[in-house]
Amino acid sequence: MRIRATVAAVSGALALSALAVPAAQADVHASGGDSTYRAAVAKFLGNGGKSAFVTSPVDGDLPYELNVSFSNFKVAKSINVGAGGHVVVPVTYTLTHGTEVNIKASDFMSGPILYTGADDEDLESLNALQGEKPATCTAASTTVANCKANIDIYPAEGDLTNANAGAVWTAGAFAIALNGQDLSGDTIDPSKIGIKSQRDLGTTTVRRLSKLTVNATPEPVRKNATITVTGKLTRANWDGPNYTGYATQPVQLQFRKNGASAYTVVKTIKTTASGDLKTTVKATVDGFFRYVFAGTATTVGSSAAADFIDVK
Repeated sequence: MRIRATVAAVSGALALSALAVPAAQADVHASGGDSTYRAAVAKFLGNGGKSAFVTSPVDGDLPYELNVSFSNFKVAKSINVGAGGHVVVPVTYTLTHGTEVNIKASDFMSGPILYTGADDEDLESLNALQGEKPATCTAASTTVANCKANIDIYPAEGDLTNANAGAVWTAGAFAIALNGQDLSGDTIDPSKIGIKSQRDLGTTTVRRLSKLTVNATPEPVRKNATITVTGKLTRANWDGPNYTGYATQPVQLQFRKNGASAYTVVKTIKTTASGDLKTTVKATVDGFFRYVFAGTATTVGSSAAADFIDVK
């Protein structure tokens, strides 16, 4: 589902304005992931990080700022997503923490976030992607850990919309130390819980996958006769979800002589309003025709599986 997050509203020196992880995605895929992690994300970083504490025995109590920071965030420069399925995006980052922070505790959790749709002057809402499970953090020293995690994307369940394609997605990370507080209990003491989030750790783009088809007819064909090469260019429609025609896009028709190793460009044509392709060429020798789409800022390029023409 498409998810939104509000900026954390907290008092005093604790300013979790860096990120507020949406509660929505934490609850979507209940069949997988880590239930404690999902609950923690939903309870503490969703709803602005404040309304989660309505059952607190002390009115107005808020978590303290956890002594951690994040660096060396690494994610693919471009994430290519189709119309369905489950896309897993590996992420690594470094977590630096105070000696008082026990990252080996069973209720310590950290995770990455990708977000878009907001800037420093408009943080009322974010579109965000996160993982189903917390990161695995391995201690490199007493104060530094190397973390590995995944961002999980389900395009058919509304995690993305077409408006998100090609946008700059910014990386962030967060950590939660529950310090023994039971999220399933009727009351919790938020003041004993540590939270820290950090934004602007890197950037990536998320693009729509495309598909191309080709069909050269008739076959077999007489030498120097005219053949018609049809095809269709479609791309993932995250608002569907399905694949729909990509209109008015330049596509190359390429040919490879039978026995040769390289293709040559025959001509470039544009798709129709429905993504269809159609052109004619002369058949001179046996070989393979294919259509090739270079891609755009929002959509990944693709090549059609080659179609063989037998020239008699």
